[in-house]
Amino acid sequence: MKKSRLPRPLRILVWSALYLTLGIVLVILACNCWLLAANGARIFSAGTDVPVRAVAIVLGTSPRVGRWKNSFFEGRMDAAAQLWRGGKVRHLLVSGDNSRPDYDEPTAMRDALIARGVPARAITLDYAGFRTLDSLVRAREIFGLRDIIIVTDDWHQPRALYLAAAAGLDALGVSSAELPWSMSGKTRIREWLSRVKAVADVCVLRTKPKFLGDPVQLPLD
Repeated sequence: MKKSRLPRPLRILVWSALYLTLGIVLVILACNCWLLAANGARIFSAGTDVPVRAVAIVLGTSPRVGRWKNSFFEGRMDAAAQLWRGGKVRHLLVSGDNSRPDYDEPTAMRDALIARGVPARAITLDYAGFRTLDSLVRAREIFGLRDIIIVTDDWHQPRALYLAAAAGLDALGVSSAELPWSMSGKTRIREWLSRVKAVADVCVLRTKPKFLGDPVQLPLD
């Protein structure tokens, strides 16, 4: 009995879908491997012997998830405060989203840092850090920084360091305490796609920040 075969147009469609899926998987793997391999040596934990730099930029995230404190936010604030108390940085630039009146990441970061013993004079707020790319380009173009420490989560560091280099910054990363997979798994999986988006923003789309503005001099003296 002769085996039935799919019609030729359908076979072409099936093979095209398979090749497309394979291509997407390869792009995701390539972008992630590139960012992870290129930036691993520039990432430190807050308790290690981090080189001294004048300014650390603390990347924003929501202070709360529903009614609960956001563990990512708390970890970043802990790491930033530890850097300042240890004399590794003189000033903290907190960069986050304040795109609407009822949502203000930078102010929440400042208040959390003050509660951890960092004086207000050592903190500058950047209200237009809507995305990682925006925060890092603004650090260079608005705040005139060149050598910085980036404070964020371990899973976020490779992308942040890649975008910092693309913005012309010489950056080191200091990661907050690593959260268990049960608390961070979904975010880590999403980050694989975010790294691809970062490469596309830099290499293909040439994405610019949503808002720049006038230069700001940080009070470092």
